[in-house]
Amino acid sequence: MKTTPEHNERIAKMTFGSVYPHYLAKVEKKGRTKEELHQVIEWLTGLDEKKTQKLIEENVTFETFFKKAKIHPNAHLIKGLICGYRIEEIENPLTQNVRYLDKLVDELAKGKKIEKILRNE
Repeated sequence: MKTTPEHNERIAKMTFGSVYPHYLAKVEKKGRTKEELHQVIEWLTGLDEKKTQKLIEENVTFETFFKKAKIHPNAHLIKGLICGYRIEEIENPLTQNVRYLDKLVDELAKGKKIEKILRNE
């Protein structure tokens, strides 16, 4: 399934702070911790919990959030389906980064070991 320009625009304009509580609820419901969620976010983006919290408070969009991020060099190793999209086939870099994060949160919620989620080969 290919993303459309409208889909990419909608993701870019969505605020990170509006999605973050859903990430947190999803992982906590499955017995994972806020600390583990932040470990995953920091691995992907280079943004620690303090910086992430500041961006949430500033109500930044995903576009701004990922502009502040330094994507991990192993992020390309995140593969598979998320929301009906094959991550490695997403052409829009911002949409792909958001889906990378979605996939990592999913893996955390499904009980995958942190060492496996953080693809540090």
